[in-house]
Amino acid sequence: MTGLIAFREIVLKVHSRCDLACDHCYVYEHADQSWRARPKVISPEVVSRTASRLADHARDHDLPSVTVILHGGEPLLAGPARLRLVCEEFTRALAGTAALDLRIHTNGLQLNTRYLDLFAEFGVRVGVSLDGDRAANDRHRRFADGRTSHPLVLKAVELLRSRPYRHLYQGLLCTVDVENDPVAVLDALVELAPPRVDFLLPHATWDTPPARPDGTRDSYARWLLAVFDHWERLGRPVPVRLFSSLLSTLAGGPSLTESLGLAPTDLVVVETDGALEQVDSLKSAYDGAAATGFNVFDHAFDRVAAHPGVRARQLGLAGVSAECRRCPAVRSCGGGLYTHRHRSGSGFDNPSVYCADLRELVDGVESRTAVPTPSPAALDAAQQDLTRTLLARLHADLAGREDWDRAWARVVAVEAAGEAGAAALDTVLAHPYTRSWVLAALEALREGEGRRHRARGPAGPAGPERPPWPQRADPPEAARRLAALAAAAVLRGGLDGPAEVPYRDGEVYLPTLGLLRLGEPGTEGRAALGVTDDGFLVRDGRSEHRFGPSAGDSRWEPVRSWLPGPDGPAVALDDLDPYRTCFARPPRLRLGAGEAEEWIRRLDAATALLHRSVPDPARAALAGLTTLTPLAGGPRAGGWGEAGRHGPGALGLPYAAGVRDTALALLTGRRRARLRSLTEVADLYALDGAWSHPSPWRRRPVPVSRLLADVHERVAVEAYRRATTGGEPGEAEEIRRALDRLAGAAELTAAGRRLVEEMRWELKAVEA
Repeated sequence: MTGLIAFREIVLKVHSRCDLACDHCYVYEHADQSWRARPKVISPEVVSRTASRLADHARDHDLPSVTVILHGGEPLLAGPARLRLVCEEFTRALAGTAALDLRIHTNGLQLNTRYLDLFAEFGVRVGVSLDGDRAANDRHRRFADGRTSHPLVLKAVELLRSRPYRHLYQGLLCTVDVENDPVAVLDALVELAPPRVDFLLPHATWDTPPARPDGTRDSYARWLLAVFDHWERLGRPVPVRLFSSLLSTLAGGPSLTESLGLAPTDLVVVETDGALEQVDSLKSAYDGAAATGFNVFDHAFDRVAAHPGVRARQLGLAGVSAECRRCPAVRSCGGGLYTHRHRSGSGFDNPSVYCADLRELVDGVESRTAVPTPSPAALDAAQQDLTRTLLARLHADLAGREDWDRAWARVVAVEAAGEAGAAALDTVLAHPYTRSWVLAALEALREGEGRRHRARGPAGPAGPERPPWPQRADPPEAARRLAALAAAAVLRGGLDGPAEVPYRDGEVYLPTLGLLRLGEPGTEGRAALGVTDDGFLVRDGRSEHRFGPSAGDSRWEPVRSWLPGPDGPAVALDDLDPYRTCFARPPRLRLGAGEAEEWIRRLDAATALLHRSVPDPARAALAGLTTLTPLAGGPRAGGWGEAGRHGPGALGLPYAAGVRDTALALLTGRRRARLRSLTEVADLYALDGAWSHPSPWRRRPVPVSRLLADVHERVAVEAYRRATTGGEPGEAEEIRRALDRLAGAAELTAAGRRLVEEMRWELKAVEA
């Protein structure tokens, strides 16, 4: 069968009875009473057949690992001998096929050293159910005669925490009761130092709703938020899976629990008689809700994986109700646990019976953990770290090549050469097109490896000895660029000792400095560069040549610069770097002296216009601008600038644009670059493309990333146009509607929503 999601986890019911009489137990106290007809203890035949089925399933789906959770009832009632048989059978069946993760979940009453020695032998990790302090635990978790179970559970946990068995301690599971004291519950659990705590909402449906003693719709959210606040005050002393999942999804990451989020289920239940069932909690919905009609003797796991009930819990966003799909919290809450959506007549096509709680819980955690959008300085620092991380990745791929290792050693030496060397290297690494080069080199490696693999084919090592790299950014070119980068840092830092650089086609580009011609076109070689009192020195074989950092030598073309204001730092006008070809349109070739002067005059006039008309956006646009590259052609519709695949600080501007279009291009291009930088170091959205949103500026609905980018630009454009031409009628209202749409978009993370609120305040300032 195709399109199946393989089971990576099975719950194995090894005993169908329990030694407690918990009144909130879904197995014995809810709608499905099938336990009454099950064998008490799992038979050796069911164990063996299940292990064999799981091994086949893991082999068929090439699973690297599988998890088997021993469950009940109370699994320890099966006894040590039967549990040993289970461990032995599954270990034998999975050997050489997939790693086996064995776990057991118990109430702890029977736990002793005999069991723990067995679990230590097979690496079985132990989770224990405990609802908190004694008052909380005794509310539901009692013996049939009413006696407390709390002291016995504490004794079991203490044994589990002791030195021989501590590594088996998996965590504690606590079922929420809003009549318990949330602070006392958390304190009691934390005192036992669990590796993890799970809080579970009591199983309920719309037909049998949860108890709400105070009559409010959000009592469970308020209880859990009280726990969250106390957990924060304590410094998050133990991981809490519910909270970790919310923090993950709010930041754009995955869900970490089945009860929240949109991740597909990959779990199947095996009952003591070998029946294959869906997730156990469905027993709360109605009698037979978990049944599939399959068993381990007659059916492979793939048959269960194809069952409509299982597939329904694997549909992600498409599997939740229409009301949930419209809710901005759905990516975090996932519509709630599947069981909790059930209502007679409409089945599971409903929001969770805990809908109000889940929405308030998501919003409450988000508001409590909100952090501001990174400042420009923090953003630049994060971007610098990103470039260094990418360069380290490239080094990991190319280390061992003589030319690369030689260049890398020089880079390391520059960074170790005191403050001057480290600062010079930082400057060269911060050059926006250093990022462009690293990305191109990494892509060339991936593409080359792919071509080599395809050339080799399945039969063996036929094909070219070296991969057919793209023309540029192949490993030799990567080594040349790295050597040039190190040489540029040596010259910028005024460091002692020559820096050797290879050149090709008679020239070498020194990032941030300029282009040095060392021979005729088509020639290759190596040259040594050094620092003199009045400039630079180059030795190529027997010849020696001095040149200055500024123009005046036909063999040296420096990177020009522009001062956008009397107090601001100089901006490089880079029309030389080979990796400036990272924009949507091609760059201009090297500008002539007259062309460069004319462009600088237009840039001066454009920045003066921005400062007069929109001073705050103008300062924001020029802040962090380090590099401008002239692009071919005139302005496109709207006259907007271009941000490409480069590090922060670069902007491509159409060379032929007039003053007004250049001003608008500076403004919008920097806005695009800022948003790109943000998305590279922070998750502003997740599941991009899962929803489509109407945009006032597009003919068709767009994904959230496009709408966010449109609004981010349009706020600045509206400010500029209002100041220069009076603006366009109705534009502010369209921006406001788009912001409202974004505010309700489920794809946005907490960081994305903060950005939307910042833009809303920007628009208010524009209108004021």
